[in-house]
Amino acid sequence: MSDAAALEALAYAADGTRRPRAVRLPAETFDGAVHQAVLHQAVTTYLANQRQGTAKTKTRSFVTGGNQKPWRQKGTGRARQGSIRSPLWPGGGTMFGPLPRDYRRGIPRKVRRLALRSALNARAREQAISVIAPLAFEEPKTRRVAELLGKLGIDDRTVLVLTEAVNPNLLLSARNLQNVAVMRYRDASAYDVLRADALVIEEPALGAGSLAAGSEASAIAPAPRPKKAKAPKPAPEAKQGKAAGGKKSAAKPKAAAPKAAAKPKAEAKKPAAKPKAAAPAPKAKAPAKETKKSKPSGKKPGKKE
Repeated sequence: MSDAAALEALAYAADGTRRPRAVRLPAETFDGAVHQAVLHQAVTTYLANQRQGTAKTKTRSFVTGGNQKPWRQKGTGRARQGSIRSPLWPGGGTMFGPLPRDYRRGIPRKVRRLALRSALNARAREQAISVIAPLAFEEPKTRRVAELLGKLGIDDRTVLVLTEAVNPNLLLSARNLQNVAVMRYRDASAYDVLRADALVIEEPALGAGSLAAGSEASAIAPAPRPKKAKAPKPAPEAKQGKAAGGKKSAAKPKAAAPKAAAKPKAEAKKPAAKPKAAAPAPKAKAPAKETKKSKPSGKKPGKKE
């Protein structure tokens, strides 16, 4: 790997003061190559090896009772049953339940080391690695570690501190911080590196002789972490309405319309007159039917009976 493409990291003093120039990470480990398949294999193997495998359920052979047939085979009208400890009965055995087993898987040593290098390179390419001078703690002090992470600007992230040797005071100081872990550089795994958002590595862990001065610190400043969007605050009018017992605030008066365009209330209230429907044309009368002539009666006119 050429010097122009060498990975660099910000350097800090033991008290958290940033140095004017960054440092170049050793090319033997930080070559910039990230193998995704190897990382996946290392992480899944690590998580599988954390499983205890002690879960167990009882089959029908381990449940107490049920040696006698509940009822006779025929004649009762019910389904035939051989034992009350059948998996079909409440309180019976369990079918296909978990049994104690070993989930442990192996991984070749070279693959594990390649996964660790890939994880470190991934964090170096993200500018999430900080190199710091050896941390010497005379006594355990959690506040000192919290202030140090605040100066580095990573107090709100998951941090992994990698030391050269076992540092009991530093370990006890960071034990009470939820998102901070401390371990030796040689004990870190690919899962530990990927789980952390930021790495703080002591100089002797990387090899003090292999760290050369790099470019200016301002040129490789870490990218700011995106902040979470906050919910919009309620308007002051809404707060006043809640304080008054949940009543809605009064609406603002609307601007008065110009007098020329205003209409009298009476006209505004009256609905528009609907046009009257035209009277239907008079229907033509049908011609009167001719009346039948009355038959003459047998009596003569002019005579009275």
